[in-house]
Amino acid sequence: MVKKFTANCDFGGKKSPVTLYVGDPAAGTHPLNFQNKWLSDTKGGSVPSEIMDSFSKLIEIAAKNRVSFEELCAYVIDELKSSSTIADDAKQATAVSSVDQKNEKKIEESSTKTTTSSDKKDESEDEKK
Repeated sequence: MVKKFTANCDFGGKKSPVTLYVGDPAAGTHPLNFQNKWLSDTKGGSVPSEIMDSFSKLIEIAAKNRVSFEELCAYVIDELKSSSTIADDAKQATAVSSVDQKNEKKIEESSTKTTTSSDKKDESEDEKK
C-alpha cells in the first residue's frame, strides 16, 4: 500500500508543494531516496532534510517494533493531517470568536450611547418642567 502526501520542497530557496509517495523501501535504502534524486535531477529541487530524517526514523521504529513501515507511515501521515485540520479549525474558531467579541463590544458601546443620549433627553425634559 503506497501512501501519498504533499511536502513543501526546496527549489533554490523557494518552497513549493510536491506530491510524494511512500511505500515499503528495499532493504538499506531510504524510502524517499529515488524521489529526492529525481526531484533534484529533473526539477532542481530537494525534499527537506527534516522530512528525510523523519522517514529514516520511521524505518528504524518500524524495524525495532516489527510493524509494517507502510502502515506506520499511513498512521503518521493521517495523524499529521488530522492535527493540521484541528489547528486550522482552532484558528477559524479564534477568528470567529474575535469577530463576535468585537461585535458584542460595538453593541455595548451603541447601547451605552443610546442610554446616555436618552438620559440626557430625560434630564432636559425634567429641566423644562
